[in-house]
Amino acid sequence: MDAFKQHKDPWKVYKEEMHSTTHYCVTRSSCLLESMQSNQLKSLMESFFKRRSVSSKHNRRVRACDRVLDNSMNVDDFLSALRDVTGKDYKRSDVEELFNEMDASCAGRIGWEALYNYILQKYKQSRDSLRAELNVTISQPLIRHCVYNKREPIVRILAVDQTPNTRYISISKGGTITAWNGRLDIIKHLRMCADSSENKELGRFQCCTTDGVYMANVHKIAVATMSRGIHFFDVTTTNCFEQFHLFGLSHVATALCYWYDKEAPGEKCMLMWGDEKGSVNLLWFLQPFKGLFMNPFTNKTAPAHIFMPDISAHSALISYQQIPQIHSEPINRILYEHHGELIVTSSESPDSSVVIIDINQKRENYIWRIEELLFLQGVTCFDFSSSLNLLVTAGVDAAVSLWNRYVTSQPTAVLRSHQTTVVDVVIHQAMSKIFSFSRDSVLNIWDISSHQCVKTIELKFPNFQAGLVLEHGSFPLLLSLTEDPALLVTCREYLAMLRLHKTEPNKSSKLYSGVLYSPRLEQVITACADSSLAVWDVKTGGKKMEIRNAHGVENISCIALDRSQRRLISAATNGTIKVWNALNGHNLHKLEAVSNTEVTGIICHHDNQLIATGWSRLIAQYSIAFSNDTYIKADLSWKSGRQHSEDIIAVDHCPSLGLLATGSYDGEIIIWSMDLQKPITRLQRSQQCKMGSQPRVYPPVRKLLFLQRRAQQSGLRNSAVLLSSQAGSVCWWSIYGPKHKHGQFFVPDESNKSVTGLSSDQENSLLVTGDTTGSIKVWDISHYALSSGDESAEEFPPLLHSWKGHKEAIVNSEILVYDSRLFVLSVSVDCKACLWTIDGSCVGFFGQEEQWDLSNPDTYQINRENLLNQSKMERW
Repeated sequence: MDAFKQHKDPWKVYKEEMHSTTHYCVTRSSCLLESMQSNQLKSLMESFFKRRSVSSKHNRRVRACDRVLDNSMNVDDFLSALRDVTGKDYKRSDVEELFNEMDASCAGRIGWEALYNYILQKYKQSRDSLRAELNVTISQPLIRHCVYNKREPIVRILAVDQTPNTRYISISKGGTITAWNGRLDIIKHLRMCADSSENKELGRFQCCTTDGVYMANVHKIAVATMSRGIHFFDVTTTNCFEQFHLFGLSHVATALCYWYDKEAPGEKCMLMWGDEKGSVNLLWFLQPFKGLFMNPFTNKTAPAHIFMPDISAHSALISYQQIPQIHSEPINRILYEHHGELIVTSSESPDSSVVIIDINQKRENYIWRIEELLFLQGVTCFDFSSSLNLLVTAGVDAAVSLWNRYVTSQPTAVLRSHQTTVVDVVIHQAMSKIFSFSRDSVLNIWDISSHQCVKTIELKFPNFQAGLVLEHGSFPLLLSLTEDPALLVTCREYLAMLRLHKTEPNKSSKLYSGVLYSPRLEQVITACADSSLAVWDVKTGGKKMEIRNAHGVENISCIALDRSQRRLISAATNGTIKVWNALNGHNLHKLEAVSNTEVTGIICHHDNQLIATGWSRLIAQYSIAFSNDTYIKADLSWKSGRQHSEDIIAVDHCPSLGLLATGSYDGEIIIWSMDLQKPITRLQRSQQCKMGSQPRVYPPVRKLLFLQRRAQQSGLRNSAVLLSSQAGSVCWWSIYGPKHKHGQFFVPDESNKSVTGLSSDQENSLLVTGDTTGSIKVWDISHYALSSGDESAEEFPPLLHSWKGHKEAIVNSEILVYDSRLFVLSVSVDCKACLWTIDGSCVGFFGQEEQWDLSNPDTYQINRENLLNQSKMERW
């Protein structure tokens, strides 16, 4: 944090980011001005100035600030002026909606300038829509230097996609592991250490890496080295550490690949590698959520060492298979196609340049012998698309060859444009494009159908010099197909990112990172991983407004509303926080970032004082009440001082008790006094292990929820008033009682799942939970954990309703009230934001083509199975 604050300009991060844009959907309110004639707009303008002249007759000595007020209108004045100018009897609700969109400062009054700017903005938006192209463009490269590599080349770059955040991890040839955020800022670095179990005769080549792969379902990376070992690192948080070391392989692993079933991530998965003798090795993890290996008690600071010849001792969790001598040379690439159960490998062997084999070895192999055709020594890189039946290869020459998956005799096309050896190729199936990268740092983009080079980009890496041959890593390209797709390119110790901007937004779904409901405005607000915010009408499910690039290219990590519910606060993974007008998308304030790490929670308490916390483990306070300043400084008067030893990932507050609760990744829960601005108790804390004893480990605190109505009743304040979700359990906590923990129960129907959504109604009689199985449950908690004594609550509260809301994990769920009826709002990683009745009947998903009328149940989409099978939501 100190290093971050030493910048001369604390607002530099805001000034350098991509500017946000606000897009409005066609509504009845926006049509009011569009239907007016030019002479009517002129008369409307004059009505603003008539109000000023009338006021001036009574008192000609008017202060400047009063003249501004005289030259403005409130919503009643504006409605009257519209009716006078047009002669039409407009609905008040439509005029209020239009007025709120123009009221950028949330002051309750607008001047002629606000109306003029609104009309100009609408015109600009229409013009930009007409100019929008349907093709895909690519950004200018963002180039970064990996200073910790010591001029060693990057062997592999990996995308660690952990919703809603995407990080990148680079692995150098010398064993330096570097973590990057979405803007390619270095977060952390780690140097792989030499291990006594390895051959000391390897000397300085002991940690020479050959490849790495991300194991997404268990949040680990595997790194292969020349010392016949594979190192497994836990990358769940930014604190990357080595967990296992598999050593004593029969041969050096030269290329890695990993597969797991995304529909069942806890089921059997596979790490495969090709080795220096041309063989393929398959290591099946039978119960990955239970553990990759049998882990005997060891020193907690050191990785567990697994000797490959003794792998049979781990047969309860591991199955190993080898397919020998597929190639006569070392395997340089390996890929697994699950749908066809195919393994694709390549080498520089002229007799077996590319081989496609059945993993069960029941079908005939397909073998490409490239030398016989083009007089070249095998293949140095390839990519494969089963759905396109397309194989793309490149060798030591400057050509890129396209092959039919079933025809090994000759290529369907040879693409020639590069001047030097092509070192990597990758297929972008959705774009129908091929990216190829050559040794002279030239990137070509090819159209698959026409075989034409549609774009050439010369990447100007600082270390590149004409005539100098630089050492490239074995895998210099990474196509990251997250919500914000990008192509990453490496050149020795440099890394470049080129974002693939899609200008056809209507056909792509959003990966949601948060949701909330504004009962005063009757609007649902969603945050997405692509740095966009959307405002939806809860009455119809239609989109009213979208703010794109709200935080540039950073993922939005959390959102909140102020006390008036007219201002929206959003925070991002780079520590930035912004305040928006929730009605028109105008950016009101930018708050000073106290670190460049993720903000995970925002609280708005009395007088619009904001509290923000996150991975910095600090509590920062901001005052946005009556402030007209764009930039607002952070107040670090809270005695937070790194009270948590791990990242804070959950926060909630209780106004009636004047308390703030924070929960961290290590399971610690701290209760703070809002008045004293310091901790007053710890409900659960991580414990350091004593010599020879096992440490007490708690699951991360994912959500915290104060039961506000209970806290307001003096007779219930000693009962459980705080809930936490940790792994799959909901824990109940008393703040002031003689015993803190008053019970817990497990929510998901499957083991190794987590609760990601916690919400209660105003009376605290119902609890709504959402979990990573996609299930939503409604519990009766009206009589649960009410005791203020030592006894704990019964095992489960009554379960009222349960349904499968989403195909994939729920990101968040909220309970809301509309027209005195209860509904449940949920967002999921399946890219859907859905609305449900309290008993689980589906109202619909926001953005669907046929809108609902929330007052009319006949318009609800109650067949949940049909909802899950619909095509992806179309964006406006």
